[in-house]
Amino acid sequence: MDKLIRVSAVVLRDESGRVLTVRKRGTSRFMLPGGKPEPGETAVETALRETHEELGVVLDPALLAPLGTFHSAAANEPDHRLESTVFTHPTVEIAGPAAEIAELRWLDPNGELPDDLAPMLRDNVLPALAAAAG
Repeated sequence: MDKLIRVSAVVLRDESGRVLTVRKRGTSRFMLPGGKPEPGETAVETALRETHEELGVVLDPALLAPLGTFHSAAANEPDHRLESTVFTHPTVEIAGPAAEIAELRWLDPNGELPDDLAPMLRDNVLPALAAAAG
C-alpha cells in the first residue's frame, strides 16, 4: 500500500498572473513552495513556515485563501501518495530561493505546460486555479 505524505503549499503569482514554481535540490520536478508539517502545526502554519524557509518571504495569514485539498502521486517519493492542502496568497516580492530550493521558475498557467511539473501541480492545482478564475 502506498504511504501518505501530507503537505501544505502556496500559490504565489506575479503581476502578470504567472505561478511561482520551485525545484528542490536533488529533484527534477517543479512544484509549489511548501512542505510537510512539524508536529502540532496546522496546515496554515505549515504553509507560512515553509514559504518563509524556502523563499525568505513572510506571508500574511489573513490573506491566505484555501484553494483546496488534493490527492495525487508524490513527485519525488516512489510508492507514496500526496495529500496537499493548497492556499493562494496575493503577490509578494520574491528575493530568490533559500533552504533546499535549487531553482525558481515562473509558470504561465495558460501557456504550454512543461513536462517537468509535479503531478499535484499539473493535475490538481492548475485546473483548480482555472476553475476559480471562471
